[in-house]
Amino acid sequence: MQGSARRRPFPAAAPGSPPPAGPLYPGRHGAVKAEDTFKTSPFHLDLWFYFTLQNWVLDFGRPIAMIILPLEWFPLNKPSAGDYFHMAYNVITPFLLLKLIERSPKTLPRSMVYVSIITFVMGASIHLVGDSVNHRLIFSGYQHHLSVRENPIIRNLKPETLIDSFELLYYYDEYLGHSMWYIPFFLILFIYFTGCFTPVAEQSRMPVAAVLLMGPSSLYYWYLVTEGQIFILYIFTFFAMMALVMHQKRKGLVLDSNGLFLFYSFIITLLLIAGWVVWLWNDKILRKKYPGVIYIPEPWAFYTLHMNNLHAAKESF
Repeated sequence: MQGSARRRPFPAAAPGSPPPAGPLYPGRHGAVKAEDTFKTSPFHLDLWFYFTLQNWVLDFGRPIAMIILPLEWFPLNKPSAGDYFHMAYNVITPFLLLKLIERSPKTLPRSMVYVSIITFVMGASIHLVGDSVNHRLIFSGYQHHLSVRENPIIRNLKPETLIDSFELLYYYDEYLGHSMWYIPFFLILFIYFTGCFTPVAEQSRMPVAAVLLMGPSSLYYWYLVTEGQIFILYIFTFFAMMALVMHQKRKGLVLDSNGLFLFYSFIITLLLIAGWVVWLWNDKILRKKYPGVIYIPEPWAFYTLHMNNLHAAKESF
């Protein structure tokens, strides 16, 4: 009898009751293991560095590469250098996001992560096509600080139904593509952020490398929010982060180095956006293009309005 008692350390489950969660059932997606709370991760310098570098080169650098490189190398009826940058971005970014999720010390909802990554790739691919055509129109005199119908090269198109086609292209580029690209992007960052808490206060410190990397990372997020016109999505993500930090603090948990890096980057981004808006607050032309309550001009709209036009830039190079 004593031997049989040793062989049954757990009481039998009641008929019809669900199986208990834990290590005995590792296949259950989203089940949080008991040891998740006590795991911590060192600062992911390699991933954050590659992530920031490829964001700057492949995303911010796309239109710059198209301007600098000779037009003869990439005819207007062929993909530009920026398009190839965008293709590389659409492959490398979801890969880095998946690697970031893999390093989380907490078991995260895999199904949500997979759906987000799939939507991200689809949205970024839609944006690739629309953005490619829109940037090529710049060489024909298209002005980003004007709406589609107000652009001189579009206004006189015949038949007028062609204007509707260009507005559809603009919709795919600036609205649908951005939504399907950025919503899952920020959702994945937030999902990862939920696992960046530790009960050990000594681990709530950033190394020097993280502090140095925070500037370029924050500046890129500023470009992403302003050029992508996604301030509402960004600010809701930031508020959700703040609410989660306060909620976990009541439990005695603090952000680890990776969580601090992401959280502080978002704070600096907000300060940069505020400075950008204050600087262009009295710009009447940009005010006309962005008439809503939230006034955040796009950097490329500012460029085509106040800087040298792209034809002059091409000739100087």
